[in-house]
Amino acid sequence: MTHDVHIIGGGLAGSEAAWQLARRGLKVRLSEMRGSGPTTDAHQTDGLAELVCSNSFRSDDSDRNAVGLLHDEMRRLDSLVMAAAAKAQVPAGSALAVDREVFSAEVESALRALPNVEIVRERVDALPLSGSTIIATGPLTAAALAESVLAATGEDALAFFDAIAPIVHRDSIDMDVCWMASRWDKGETKDYINCPMDKDQYLSFHRGLIEGEKTSFKEWEASTPYFDGCMPIEVMAERGTDTLRFGPMKPVGLDNPHTATPEFPKGRWPYAVVQLRQDNKLGTLWNMVGFQTKLKHAEQVRLFRTIPGLENAQFARLGGLHRNTFINSPRVLDRQLRLQSAPHIRFAGQITGCEGYVESAAVGLMVGLMTATELAGQPWQAPPRTTALGALLSHITGDADADSFQPMNVNFGLFPPLHNVKKKSRKEAYTARAKADLGQWLPQVEQVPA
Repeated sequence: MTHDVHIIGGGLAGSEAAWQLARRGLKVRLSEMRGSGPTTDAHQTDGLAELVCSNSFRSDDSDRNAVGLLHDEMRRLDSLVMAAAAKAQVPAGSALAVDREVFSAEVESALRALPNVEIVRERVDALPLSGSTIIATGPLTAAALAESVLAATGEDALAFFDAIAPIVHRDSIDMDVCWMASRWDKGETKDYINCPMDKDQYLSFHRGLIEGEKTSFKEWEASTPYFDGCMPIEVMAERGTDTLRFGPMKPVGLDNPHTATPEFPKGRWPYAVVQLRQDNKLGTLWNMVGFQTKLKHAEQVRLFRTIPGLENAQFARLGGLHRNTFINSPRVLDRQLRLQSAPHIRFAGQITGCEGYVESAAVGLMVGLMTATELAGQPWQAPPRTTALGALLSHITGDADADSFQPMNVNFGLFPPLHNVKKKSRKEAYTARAKADLGQWLPQVEQVPA
């Protein structure tokens, strides 16, 4: 099949871009290297849109949360990723979490059902010299293609480490010690398994994180920084004794029913809590929330089995560490995410310097719309900066300082400020403004033909 657009990379961004283009009648060649031989240090399958370090798309609250707002905007634009997430959803309180395998299968099935999408298992080692192209190879871009990107951009790539959290088999968790609850009993269901710690247990665990044997760095990794959104738990521990108790191990709002008394019928808050979130639809696998780690595997098993309720834990996957790379987008890309030195090439997803599954897919969605608009010979109208899509795009393409550019999750700090709104009402005001402004922008996108 001849194609109108060549997409390189079948992750969330590439898959979403392919969907947006194909549903507008354009012919797409989607190249994915996994399945052709080579793979990456982080992926485990050759499925499209494989989720690697977490199964969560974070908060689904579109009235008070920036990423929840981004979910809502993507749904209004017929996002494939959001549709697949709905079919693969597993309980996670107010968060949107999915069964990884079901999610990947849904994405691939939807794309294969489109006659104008050709999925090719192949490795692409160099940027194409001509033809509309989207590079969506993500933070684990193969070495040869990465070198080609660097040659074209003339910039040194920035990089950071992304750590992966362990997954535990549900039937190996001691529920006589743990209990099911959501913080402050928020939501209709009790979606998290909570493992309580007293002060002595916590201090011993904290010490073990700091003293435990860690993965050693290669010489070329020595100066690579961490991204705060995926900070290894032992690195957080090094920042202070109580850092974890105010972070992923905070106990507030979690009444332990095993400590119930006449005075405290719901139970008391533990000194610290380890939470696990359901990782698959069957409920057989549970993800240790916030426990991204670079501890060596044997050390992980030893230390994590000191957590009350996990003494006999069986791990479906242990934590790991991989190096992420991204380009200096504000310096080398234009406002439509085109490479300034080769404008037939666009970039999408995490390689642009956005961070997070949802953000990656959102950038893929926008790149698909930009490309379709360009091929239709129409001017591109960017989403308003007051929307989550517009705020994210503005950060990547110019609002950020190119000299200090770092990956960024969508957050209200990227939105034009509302100084005349009281702080306690500001989140609702941001989302209300965004929804109204997106509604005015949508008709322009819906009119884009092939």
